Amino acid sequence: MLPFVVLLPVLIVVAAGVYYVYNEFLLFMSNAQVRNKVVVLTDAVSGVGSELARLFHRGGARLILCGTSWDKLESLYDTLCTDADPRETFAPKLVLVDFSDPDSLEEVVVEVVDCYGYVDVLICNSSIKVKGPVQSISLDVDRNVMDINYFGPCTLAKGVLPSMMSRRGGQIVLVNSIHGKLAVPFRSSYAASKHAAQAFFDCLRAEVEEYGISVSTISHTFINSSEPLAPEPDPQHNRLKAYISSQLSHGVRPSVLAYEVLLTVNRKKKEVLLSHPLPRLALYLRSLLPPVLFSVLSAGVRDSALAENVA
Repeated sequence: MLPFVVLLPVLIVVAAGVYYVYNEFLLFMSNAQVRNKVVVLTDAVSGVGSELARLFHRGGARLILCGTSWDKLESLYDTLCTDADPRETFAPKLVLVDFSDPDSLEEVVVEVVDCYGYVDVLICNSSIKVKGPVQSISLDVDRNVMDINYFGPCTLAKGVLPSMMSRRGGQIVLVNSIHGKLAVPFRSSYAASKHAAQAFFDCLRAEVEEYGISVSTISHTFINSSEPLAPEPDPQHNRLKAYISSQLSHGVRPSVLAYEVLLTVNRKKKEVLLSHPLPRLALYLRSLLPPVLFSVLSAGVRDSALAENVA
């Protein structure tokens, strides 16, 4: 019988292999689920948005790609159409969206719905981050953050609801942030907007369930867009290794988050948390022992201030 020290690595590799094959199967099934569905991406030109666009386009979805830059939208359009078989995919439709201009959103909603006459899946993945002490953030910045992170997604969600309700089906996905559940220092505007969006979509979920509409929220830690330090020369033969590495890296990679969004659409999950153990522990402390968490956060602020003074 093999010693445990030798057997353990073998079991780990086998388990990782089984998990990888399982995820590949889920990806195949998810592609089948989104075929022919009208899917709206509110920020298709971001890192996560472009990954989402590739996944859903390969799956045969009828994409409506939104973004603030027409040049970037056209570039993404060209990339998608070049990399995919036109006999199995649909050419995406492009819509300019600027959530920082609330007055323009009524026309945007009309344009989005008019593309196909209805929307099956709305994915709200637009976001803006602001970092700084409360006293240094102006009210104008606060309002801009709320416009993009809260009022924008809410406006689009309300805009597609009538057609979803009349068709008795549809799905709205909010790609939010763990800051929608856990507020940390120097993120006041960002955390407030994410908390507001989380609350809105939680309410919406309960209100539209009777119409067959599902509402999903995905809370993730920061996006890690850095490239791997040492890419393999032949990725086709190292996909398993690359997959394991991406899971162990710090932060959430755009490709991992995009894949989770696709699975969420497929399974109609109501809530997803993409996080390492430490933020999860902070969430538990916030619910069970809030004074402990508040003390830890305050100590962190004092330590950072001390470090800046010393420097």
